[in-house]
Amino acid sequence: MPGKKKVLIIVENLPLPFDRRVWMESNTLTQNGYEVSVICPKGKGYEKEFECIDGINIYRHSLPAEISSAFGYVREYTYALFHEFRLALKIKKAHGFDIIQLCNPPDVLFLVTLWFKFWYKTKVIFDQHDLNPELFESKFNKRGFFYKALIIAEKLTYKTADLVISTNESYKENAITRGRKDPKDVHVVRSGPNLEKFKPVAPNLIYKKGKKFLIGYLGVMGEFDGVDYLVKAADYIVNSLSRKEFQFCLIGSGPCFEDLLSLTKSLNLEEHIEFTGRISDEDLIERLSSCDLCVNPDPVNPLNNKSTMNKILEYMALGKAVVQFDVLEGRRSALDASLYAKANDIEDFSNKIVLLCDSDPSLRNKMGAFGMKRMQEKLEWKYQSQKLLKAYKKIV
Repeated sequence: MPGKKKVLIIVENLPLPFDRRVWMESNTLTQNGYEVSVICPKGKGYEKEFECIDGINIYRHSLPAEISSAFGYVREYTYALFHEFRLALKIKKAHGFDIIQLCNPPDVLFLVTLWFKFWYKTKVIFDQHDLNPELFESKFNKRGFFYKALIIAEKLTYKTADLVISTNESYKENAITRGRKDPKDVHVVRSGPNLEKFKPVAPNLIYKKGKKFLIGYLGVMGEFDGVDYLVKAADYIVNSLSRKEFQFCLIGSGPCFEDLLSLTKSLNLEEHIEFTGRISDEDLIERLSSCDLCVNPDPVNPLNNKSTMNKILEYMALGKAVVQFDVLEGRRSALDASLYAKANDIEDFSNKIVLLCDSDPSLRNKMGAFGMKRMQEKLEWKYQSQKLLKAYKKIV
């Protein structure tokens, strides 16, 4: 169509369409008259270098094996930047683009945009998924040189961007204060799921494996996701409290997956914890729909305290009561749909799970209904998509 605006989205940490947020953004833009191309990494099940799905042009590149060290990060980012710039040139020639949307981490993706911004006057949107300085501080419990370097990279990304999309109010505040962006140029677009597709189904008792209670987890299994806390909570419940009627279903994968399997084996919990790995949306919805409650074990730290975890919104979309540590944005999202344990206190976290399971089921149902209503009336994607389109309309 004449005058159709063309968008290039660059995301480095997850492939499409696996990255649920970026995939919803891409579909929303496509369905509203934009031509969308995406650069992303390859991943398990997403190995093709090029695919056109639902009218979205997806270009994928390989990445070196993940190594959690300074050398590993430098190698990964250098490799990614090379391929992102190469593919951006290819897409510019094949499809063209007027707007580049950057999805961090990392905060060096702005380097890919400089040529296009200053030569072609391309507009840049920064879709901020993570606070990388806080990520460093949370991991190493210090600041120092690398923290300051990450602050500089973040500020340069803000400076390059004509407009910022924040996933919550904490991130918006960061863009305004640390990033010195005009509040009018910062738009909050949450990652609420599409309730037309992400909705509860009839529970299947097979997932309980003969146990009375099933506790669900969905998400990445990395250093900051606290899944080790959840395994230790299962140990406390099953072994210390002798509550053998509990079954745990952990959905997802990540760099700590093998370590978590080893921890589970060392605690003799293999009969009580099932690790599914990454599974289809249909399977994970059925499994979570079969749970008595769901958990968010993200520990309280500078990163998690300001970040909205997609898993919480997805639990609420399925009408599940939640147990989590008392993280700021977790509470802002769930409100009365959750119980909140003391910061990083595994015993209190465990006791909150047991308390909810031992209480009258009407309490869990009431909490789940509250969360579902909150999603339906405020947080689901159909409301967030309008905010995304408003941001794009402003920059166009």
